[in-house]
Amino acid sequence: MTYLEALLKVLAVGLVLGAGLPAIFAVGLVAFSKGSGGVQTDGTTTAPNPALKVAGLLLFTVVAAVIVIAILYITKSTIMHHFGFNPVPFLPK
Repeated sequence: MTYLEALLKVLAVGLVLGAGLPAIFAVGLVAFSKGSGGVQTDGTTTAPNPALKVAGLLLFTVVAAVIVIAILYITKSTIMHHFGFNPVPFLPK
């Protein structure tokens, strides 16, 4: 692997985890908010949209899962030392 390939991999992961997760969370907030319905600024009301609420919750779940998996990956060696099992066997060493 050349330095350029390694740099591009680090850049890609940094963009996905650094800017991608907050963007996914923001899209989830917008979807959940629009799915809730309620009173608009002009006084009209909109009906709730359960599909948008579910989409927002799914996006929140994706962000939470990535955070939990990242924490488990960072603490993998400590967990393996104390408890004897690999918490993220689906990720490379």
